[in-house]
Amino acid sequence: MLVGLGLQFQSSSHVTGSNNYEPWYVLLAYAISFIAGGGRTLWEALSDLIHGEVNIDLLMILAALGAALLGDWPEGAVLLFLFSLSHALEHIIMGRTRGAITALMKLTPDEATVIRQGQQQTVPVCQLVVGDRIVVRPSERIPADGVVLEGHTVVDQSPMTGESIPVERQVGDPVLAGTMNQHGAIEVEVSRIASETTLARMVNMVESAQSERAVSQQFTEWFGQKYTWIVLVGTAAVYLIGVYILGDSVRNSFHRAMTALVAASPCAVVISIPSAILSAIASAARGGVLFKGGSHLEQTALLQAMAFDKTGTLTIGQPQLNGIYTAAGISETELLTIAAGLESLSEHPLARAVTEAAKQRGNAIPDADDVEAVIGHGVFGLIKGQRRWVGKLSWFEDTGTPCEPGLSIQAIGLQAIGNTLIGVADEHRVLGILAVSDTLRPTAALAIQELRAMGIKSLTMLSGDHQSVVTHIASQLGIEGEGQLLPDEKLQRLAIIKKEIGPVGMIGDGINDAPSLAGASVGFSLGGAGTDVALETADVVLMADDLRRLPYAIALARKSQQIVRQNLILAFGTMATLLILTFVMVLPLPVAVLGHEGSTVIVILNGLRMLAFPKPRSLPAKAA
Repeated sequence: MLVGLGLQFQSSSHVTGSNNYEPWYVLLAYAISFIAGGGRTLWEALSDLIHGEVNIDLLMILAALGAALLGDWPEGAVLLFLFSLSHALEHIIMGRTRGAITALMKLTPDEATVIRQGQQQTVPVCQLVVGDRIVVRPSERIPADGVVLEGHTVVDQSPMTGESIPVERQVGDPVLAGTMNQHGAIEVEVSRIASETTLARMVNMVESAQSERAVSQQFTEWFGQKYTWIVLVGTAAVYLIGVYILGDSVRNSFHRAMTALVAASPCAVVISIPSAILSAIASAARGGVLFKGGSHLEQTALLQAMAFDKTGTLTIGQPQLNGIYTAAGISETELLTIAAGLESLSEHPLARAVTEAAKQRGNAIPDADDVEAVIGHGVFGLIKGQRRWVGKLSWFEDTGTPCEPGLSIQAIGLQAIGNTLIGVADEHRVLGILAVSDTLRPTAALAIQELRAMGIKSLTMLSGDHQSVVTHIASQLGIEGEGQLLPDEKLQRLAIIKKEIGPVGMIGDGINDAPSLAGASVGFSLGGAGTDVALETADVVLMADDLRRLPYAIALARKSQQIVRQNLILAFGTMATLLILTFVMVLPLPVAVLGHEGSTVIVILNGLRMLAFPKPRSLPAKAA
């Protein structure tokens, strides 16, 4: 039937040329090539057409059939071949983007060595249950999330957090599935089954993010659907104008219409955005940053301001001893030893800060006898047979315990810059003061510098802590700081920043910051590796406790949008050039096809450049 239509069209067009028709076996070969190159495309086009949708596949099929009707079977075959080749290359190239993420799943070993009934046995990882005790030897990957029960080692966490410097792990420390045990053998208690590990959730989140359409991607898909109808109507108009207005031959007008149909097809436009977005999301995940969708990637690129939580974000979130101030005749070692002895049985964060400081200094912590706690004030007991007190300075003021004037003056200054003070006393006087405070993250200052260098206009700390503490921390970083803010007041402040400056990001460390993260243009969560709250709360998760992942995420997002703009300019530019050439000269159909498919492949390859985006720099050795 197709051959008959072609013969009829040639005879009705009155075009001079050879009167010798192709032999039947040549036509059969052409027909086979059409079926091979366009069978699947035709099926997909018809399937969409049944559901009331038209797409680019239909445009290519119509152009190929048009070439056949003209008797230009080779041109139609070349069109379908190039179109099919372009589709194949698209699947192969975009498969690399997905492969960059699914390869993470292969990091988990298939089997694990588990201790059951006192015996070591090898079992599939999928059979591990919470509470299992597993053995991980040097150079083996950890098969499940868990906690170290025995041993001391160094673990390469780079696939999970992007940190290139391995981290030490000892008894009580968490370990993650897919990370590499580099040195000592360890025993680990499984805390999550295989399908619920941080690695498994990472992969699921990234796959979900890649399936979520960015705003610009939604527009190009909508544009592709609507524009396809315009192309069909325009193709008919080109043919009718050529024949009935310009007086051109039927064959030439039809050929020009088919060429215009190919040239105006928006393949490159539709693929230009997802090629960059998917690659950027994959690249970010390998660098320890999880974007939960293309829309969040786009919004991150637009950020003009950043707001920070304090505790656990700009600071470590764990009190540390940062100063020892003694009365006359008392040494620092003596004062710290007394305090550590009385605090050694307490689980309070301040008590842990004191005992950890004593251990780090090599102080022998003495046993304390007859220890009693005074709720809201402190503790007292016997150290080497002598009664000692440790607690708030106000406690000693209330009891009338004398304090040297020099210590009192130091206490006022230390409190003014955000320290929490612990007093140590005997029966006669205050022996000294321990200053404890939260400390800045090692990478906080570097991250702030990089954000400022990137042109972020406003950098603000929003905290519920006392204003004096916030002011002290903010002054060290050179940013603004607002303290004593309730959650709703943080939201109000974010709204003001957004109105005055522009899109604002908020970074916190968990559920306490959820309202602020939701109210910001983009919510970032810090330290997502192994924490359920961080993975679920924010729009963007920074897997490592490294604030430099924040400027890295913004730089990557901006680069992806730059590539999107390049792709759109190339796609629309190619379409416009081909259309102009179609009308100013008799553009051969294969040339239009080559330009059309070539631009599609080029924008895909350009988008894949995001996979080579440099990973963030390593943490300093002391922070690792």
